[in-house]
Amino acid sequence: MRDALVAAAFQLFVERGYEQTTVDDIVALAGVGRRSFFRYFPSKEDVVFPDHERCLADMTAFLADGSDDDEPVGRVCDAARLVLRMYAENPTFSVQRYRLTKQVPGLRAYELSVVWRYERALAAYLRRRFAARRDGTLQADVIAAAVVAAHNNALRSWLRSDGQGEASAAVDRALAYVQSAFGGVPVPPLVEQPEDVVVVVSRRGAPLWRVVQEIETTLGRG
Repeated sequence: MRDALVAAAFQLFVERGYEQTTVDDIVALAGVGRRSFFRYFPSKEDVVFPDHERCLADMTAFLADGSDDDEPVGRVCDAARLVLRMYAENPTFSVQRYRLTKQVPGLRAYELSVVWRYERALAAYLRRRFAARRDGTLQADVIAAAVVAAHNNALRSWLRSDGQGEASAAVDRALAYVQSAFGGVPVPPLVEQPEDVVVVVSRRGAPLWRVVQEIETTLGRG
């Protein structure tokens, strides 16, 4: 029933437009009553995002199941990949929704509110992990925002390509950038190589070319 309502809604959105489609239109096409619609979706906006509540619950559970041995930034990056998996499960639907949200400002605002909830879930986990750190709350919020921004940048690139190719490769690359910046992996120190010192004794007034020739001979380049 839930899938039938979503399918009916998107068929009408494509044919008539989002604003011109009513809940009554959706239930009529799906062959059910209004009560059945509102049993699954609180509003017409919710039928456009039928899977986000489940995904948010999965993300919250995933973060809660982590241990103190998990590297925090890596853990939230893995949590963000759950959102990608949701989109990649049905590329055709995901691309349709992306196009629709671009056309309807109200849906774009709704989507942003959903994204904010994902970000808050990531930040809440990091705040717990960083509780003993100086500026732990600030770090948690900044990193959560960076993870969401990196994930969404790669995800939207995939959606703009009509879901062609593997979305995971682009998202992995974007999240790797976040981990390199915030994941606590130390940058290898620059090891300075000892410099060779060459002493050349030359006659005063010797031409420059002769001095250069003596240096090259000493270094074994002559």
